Amino acid sequence: MSRYLLRRLLIVVPSLLGISVVLFTVLALAPGDPFGELATNPNVPPEVGAALRAKFGLDDPVWLRYLHWLVAMLQGDWGFSFISRVNVDTLILQRLPATLLVIGSSQILALLVALPVGVLAATRPYSVFDQVANTFAFIGFSLPTFFTGILFILVFSIYLDWLPFVFRADLAATGWRWYWEMFRQSIMPVAVLGLFQGASWTRYVRSAVLDVIRLDYVTTARAKGIAERAVITRHVVRNALIPVVTLVALSMPAVFGGAIITEQIFRVPGIGSLLITSILANDTPVIMAVTFVFACLVILFNLVADILYGWLDPRISYR
Repeated sequence: MSRYLLRRLLIVVPSLLGISVVLFTVLALAPGDPFGELATNPNVPPEVGAALRAKFGLDDPVWLRYLHWLVAMLQGDWGFSFISRVNVDTLILQRLPATLLVIGSSQILALLVALPVGVLAATRPYSVFDQVANTFAFIGFSLPTFFTGILFILVFSIYLDWLPFVFRADLAATGWRWYWEMFRQSIMPVAVLGLFQGASWTRYVRSAVLDVIRLDYVTTARAKGIAERAVITRHVVRNALIPVVTLVALSMPAVFGGAIITEQIFRVPGIGSLLITSILANDTPVIMAVTFVFACLVILFNLVADILYGWLDPRISYR
């Protein structure tokens, strides 16, 4: 196992280097100038703009700028935000808790919905429960998150006045009141993301369980007199979860990207809204850092999926 992890980590290093080269080159060659407004501002002398460009190396060749960025990144320096005037790592750490709260909770909700509903629908194919579950699953992943987000705001915030539609990081409450207010304002963004993801995963879990439940070893287990619940949990679900793990692991980075829309709708001060603001302001260091983090998430969750394969299927060996 340790040798397998070591080999995978050795593959990760050139992969991340290649990704960083592509990201940095694309952002460096993209049109726009973060200090373009200074050139049109009559109150700012031209030498001030030239000094800032020289300080951040914006006039250097792309390859030289990349080497400076790479050396600084390896030393823990993620760069300096041109717009917020703070270090990029500080800016990301300020936004990270809100993103992890919303996305983490939504993925837990998605799994809590998809696993039991998908398994029950597969064990009772073409029943009333299966047809109802399929109907709601189709509706769930057919509606985009920006539509369901606005619908939730209209129903639960405007008409019923039950939940706040603006996520606030600076709650004035303290103690248990703070936890309650944080829970209330997280309900809608978590529900929008979780139900959308859960609807998609429900169909996938159902399909995976149906493929496994027809295999010969399941029939043999039933012929031996093993209880149906034990057959489903020990023999069917565990093997059916192998492709589901792949789906969940590979979709997690996409969830971070897809959460950008939800964060914008509910004004969640997370990584997604930070990325949108940085793109609009051409804040290259922040864009580079956030996109590179997303790339690292793709590789990380691929590694997690490979490790879970061995736990779910003992036939898989790491050599």
